[in-house]
Amino acid sequence: MSQEKINARFGVILGIIVLAAASRFISPFNFSPIGAIALFGAAHFTKKMWAFIVPLASLWVSSLILDNVFYAQYYDGFQWFSNPFVYLGFALMAVLGLGLLKKINVATVFGSALAGTVVFFLVSNFGSWLEMPHLYSRDFTGLMAAYTAGLAFVQSTLIGNLVYSGLLFGSFELMTRSYPQLAKVKA
Repeated sequence: MSQEKINARFGVILGIIVLAAASRFISPFNFSPIGAIALFGAAHFTKKMWAFIVPLASLWVSSLILDNVFYAQYYDGFQWFSNPFVYLGFALMAVLGLGLLKKINVATVFGSALAGTVVFFLVSNFGSWLEMPHLYSRDFTGLMAAYTAGLAFVQSTLIGNLVYSGLLFGSFELMTRSYPQLAKVKA
């Protein structure tokens, strides 16, 4: 694959991701593109390190703005880094994408978005249980209370993952049909 083709492909993938990440500022709470970005990056970046760097950087930059401008009243001081379990959940979604999206089609994208939602739910709410001892007791009952509280957000997370996955994967597929040089060379 020529360097120009690699750069064009990388640039288009990155551009799609940046546009999706910017939508965090207009999306309703928990209807987020980050899970879909993790899956999309895992499926399409040639160098897999970008499947982790780009979604986590997108999350970090957009969270800096959201946490310190839009949600500043909920924090004491400037927030450089919020919940690490959210980052872990999205990193695990990228791992999931690396495993499940070797062949990209509607079924694998849908299944990955669904599985990613479950993984994110389990990891992020486990983190809430660990980080909020004032809300949840340090026993099985407290853990189940954290998961029960998280159920209020899982529907919008799932819908966000499905909608954004459809948009990201679908738009890139349309682009590769118009510009075949963006397609990955099959080994």
